[in-house]
Amino acid sequence: MSAPVLAAYSYCEAVTGQQARNFAYGIRLLPTPKRRAMSALYAFSRRVDDIGDGALAPDVKKTRLDETRSLLGRIHDGSVEEDDTDPVAVALSHAALHFPIPLGGLDELIDGVLMDVRGESYETWEDLKVYCRCVAGAIGRLSLGVFGTEPGAPNAERAPEYADTLGLALQLTNILRDVREDALEGRTYLPADDLAKFGCSAGFARPEPPAGSDFAGLVHFEVRRARALFAEGYRLLPLLDRRSGACVAAMAGIYRRLLDRIEREPEAVLRGRVSLPGREKAYVAVRGLSGLDARHVARQAVRRRT
Repeated sequence: MSAPVLAAYSYCEAVTGQQARNFAYGIRLLPTPKRRAMSALYAFSRRVDDIGDGALAPDVKKTRLDETRSLLGRIHDGSVEEDDTDPVAVALSHAALHFPIPLGGLDELIDGVLMDVRGESYETWEDLKVYCRCVAGAIGRLSLGVFGTEPGAPNAERAPEYADTLGLALQLTNILRDVREDALEGRTYLPADDLAKFGCSAGFARPEPPAGSDFAGLVHFEVRRARALFAEGYRLLPLLDRRSGACVAAMAGIYRRLLDRIEREPEAVLRGRVSLPGREKAYVAVRGLSGLDARHVARQAVRRRT
């Protein structure tokens, strides 16, 4: 590996280590080539997200996203040179040469962030799924390009579907965790028909539930939906090699524990960001490396077949 490419990867790993709250706990379990490739994917995705979440005017955000899409086109075409001044482009270009990464997923991510820039809201779960597939399901499929599947794994052709579904589970957990923070930014992600069903259409601009609402009922309803998505998405684990499976199990396990906390105390999400302490994240990572989650999923699959 040339010095410019190595430096580009080092930059992406630094970005990941500094900014990825949960993601970094998983990818540190990967062998070096895969860890570097995942860091390049994260750094590019982080750039897209930062544009969408920043304080720029909507028209400026759209221009920046168009420029980022053009850069992605150069990466896809293989026209980024190793001495390019953009380290993220250099690292992602190198990763795409060595792993079958479906770079179109990053186009989907940009599409999803454009939905945020336009301030879109969602009437139904089917509507919200479109957004979640862009900003999270696509990341699952991109990551699968780095992980690959185990040779001869049964149902390996369904791995992209499972990776996509696991991304939806993570994103719905994010939406529940950030419901108050998003409301303060003028964003509402939970489906309007769900909000109406539980008397929460007034939104979450205050640190307590809307008057007369069944906020706990809303949260528990969405938690059940997320758990069903996790159950389906976890079928990916037995299809991966040990360390890739550990990476996925660590990241997904952290979010499942967040979901547990949200379920136990729904109103906590209105008072601030619910998170896990570092020691608990480390425990989840060790559990993932042990293969416990993957073996559990495999046993469930055997029981279903019998």
